[in-house]
Amino acid sequence: MWLSLKLAAGQAEAEALADALLDAGALAVSIEDRDAGTAAEQAQFGEPGLGHPHAWRRNWVVALLPGETDVPALLARLGLPAEAEFQVETVAEQDWVRLTQSQFEPIRVTDRLWIVPSWHDAPDPQAINIVLDPGLAFGTGSHPTTRLCLAWLAENLRGGESVLDYGCGSGILAIAAARLGAARVVGVDIDPQAVAAARDNAVRNAVRAEFHLPDTAHDLRADVLVANILTNPLKALAPLFARSVRPGGRIALSGILTEQAQSVIDTYAPWFDLAISATKEGWCLLTGRRKDS
Repeated sequence: MWLSLKLAAGQAEAEALADALLDAGALAVSIEDRDAGTAAEQAQFGEPGLGHPHAWRRNWVVALLPGETDVPALLARLGLPAEAEFQVETVAEQDWVRLTQSQFEPIRVTDRLWIVPSWHDAPDPQAINIVLDPGLAFGTGSHPTTRLCLAWLAENLRGGESVLDYGCGSGILAIAAARLGAARVVGVDIDPQAVAAARDNAVRNAVRAEFHLPDTAHDLRADVLVANILTNPLKALAPLFARSVRPGGRIALSGILTEQAQSVIDTYAPWFDLAISATKEGWCLLTGRRKDS
């Protein structure tokens, strides 16, 4: 048996608290956004133009502890105040590899496009099957915003386009674009681990795609730009995206809660005519074309 301890922490103390828990014997520690899934949700490590915070403003620091851990004594040893907010849950012994794998089944995006973990057989061998395993980079195909972008690519790419995937994470959108016939595909992410994971996934799927950090990405002008990030980064990146899409080119933006859509539409209005083209579980996809001037 194990214990899962969740401690509330602000941005300034989250990383130090995580380190202290590891020093105190925690088997694993993660930092999670307490505002995930709300209008206050933030990009994990910031985005260009927004700085690079190391944690969110409001966090859960989650530690996996041995079952015999005396939690009150641990909190006292960490120097936390008596009113510190925390939660404790019991975690049963499990086959963690099998459990993790069981959470990722093949995902049908459309009739012609599937995301298939490497340990599964493809449900439809005749479809376009993207092989992708969960990893350090965002983008397994399970999040509604990823599925919105994938479905849009499957419906709208005709073949021969140049595609830019900004905030590429695991590379799933870029790889899908390549499999759907794009002539040139470039992915950009601020996280070096994401860039490395995307390159590995491209090799696994036998596609040609380039992946770069923002500072090494050049010649980004594309026929199609897709970005699945979050509302505030998308707004900050609007001028860059305007420079990166050819006149008449298309753009697809997700990571946007439906109630935030109009603010993004207004931000992009000088360069793009955007509208909501699809919604899923409270999230929306904005698409449109680059104005000629």
